[in-house]
Amino acid sequence: MTAPVSPSTGRCWVLGDDINTDYLAPGKYMKFGIDVIARHCLQDVVPRFAQEVRPGDILIAGSNFGAGSSREQAAEVLLHIGVRCVIARSFAGLFYRNAFNLGLPLLIGDAAGTGLQTGTKACVDLIQAQLCSANGARTLQCEPIPPHLRALIEDGGLVLHLEKRLARERSKLSVTPP
Repeated sequence: MTAPVSPSTGRCWVLGDDINTDYLAPGKYMKFGIDVIARHCLQDVVPRFAQEVRPGDILIAGSNFGAGSSREQAAEVLLHIGVRCVIARSFAGLFYRNAFNLGLPLLIGDAAGTGLQTGTKACVDLIQAQLCSANGARTLQCEPIPPHLRALIEDGGLVLHLEKRLARERSKLSVTPP
């Protein structure tokens, strides 16, 4: 599943600090496929999350989102269940890179004090790096996504991005000059 960069609306899920990879993709389920892992995503933080999350929903967290192991399933599971974007004050480095490599958009921003709550409908605009409550009452300006990472999102992740780039290179090689 790829995440387009065009603005979209979803429900917010507001979490705290230190949401680690074991909360996102619990270790005891790692021997199973992504469908099983997804049924347990965030169960220790928000027990109803996996059953109630809908495609297009937005995660909002505090500091240190994605700390812990380097398991890429922590980002993959969020894509699998349709999370549109994760906004946090800060991300663990490995999670940050894994997310973009898989095509999951991340925005760095501090939602504290915005009044956004779980269930609030909001529109996320990745190009403007902005989250607005659906009624327009609250806006959160985030750090812009660097163009090279936005390209990964647009292409559906690193593998598809590289395939696209290689195809362009191959087509240049096959063109004969006049």
